[in-house]
Amino acid sequence: MSTELKDASVIALRDCMGLQAHEILLIVTDETKKEIALSLHEAGKELCKDSLLLEMKSQEINGQEPPTAVAELMKMVDVVVCPTAKSLTHTNARREASKHGVRVGTMPGITIDCMVRCLNADYEKIIGLTDYIAQKLIGVEHIRVVTEKGTDILMPMKGRAILPSKGVMRNKGESGNLPSGEVFLAPWEHKSQGVVVIDGSMAGIGMIKTPLHVEVVDGYAETITGGEEAERLIALLDKVGRDARAVAEFGMGTNYKAQLTGMILEDEKVFGTIHIAFGNNISMGGNVAVNSHLDGLVTEPDVYFDDVLIMKKGKMIGFEI
Repeated sequence: MSTELKDASVIALRDCMGLQAHEILLIVTDETKKEIALSLHEAGKELCKDSLLLEMKSQEINGQEPPTAVAELMKMVDVVVCPTAKSLTHTNARREASKHGVRVGTMPGITIDCMVRCLNADYEKIIGLTDYIAQKLIGVEHIRVVTEKGTDILMPMKGRAILPSKGVMRNKGESGNLPSGEVFLAPWEHKSQGVVVIDGSMAGIGMIKTPLHVEVVDGYAETITGGEEAERLIALLDKVGRDARAVAEFGMGTNYKAQLTGMILEDEKVFGTIHIAFGNNISMGGNVAVNSHLDGLVTEPDVYFDDVLIMKKGKMIGFEI
């Protein structure tokens, strides 16, 4: 176990999760993330009253519920950190733990490289940019995204919660990704219209070689084209059902240390990109409850909040990192 990984584990627990000496920590992992989980567990034992390490079988898809026993244990501790292959962020297990006051940090697909690099970012810079975008979204009715590759989608959002994710979860019941750095929200169901060209990466698939052209009609991904990767995405969505195609989320990355790697946990945090997800959005104030949440990354976007250009080809207007 490297010194860099040990240090990143301490930062994650002490600085991001605010782990205290009197608290109990639970690490939920699977067979794919044992080294990271063990590093967090060892750091936890030094920082808090007790650290528990639980390994389950890797889930099949992002948003799939963990076993009931895991979900129950998540409600019985103070802090839960989840380095897993598939995301537990948009699950009832995570939501119920949060309702019980547990602080939950999810790390779907986390790698050692990502953990070491992104957790050593200057979080004051990330917080500043995240707050800047969140403030700009107040009162906005529609978000429009346009790219030279063919994206042109309009997403109504008036009255929806604006959720800044800064990677710091120190208060009772808070949850989010580790590492983080994004602003996201749930556009209104059945109302998004247009085309999304996913050219960066796609959750469940990885880096995109042939851009995915997604035609959105009345809030659903009705047509998906783009070669072999499109076929794989269609199979993932159809395995779950119709609502897996619902536009669930719009987000903007705010972590200047994040890089495009094919791992959506990091990719969706990349500063200068946006992501649009399909499926479950209950956790962000939406109404789609389905056992799937898949994010697609769009690079070099023009982003409009109503008629105001906020980002031009991935460059934020009015804010310097």
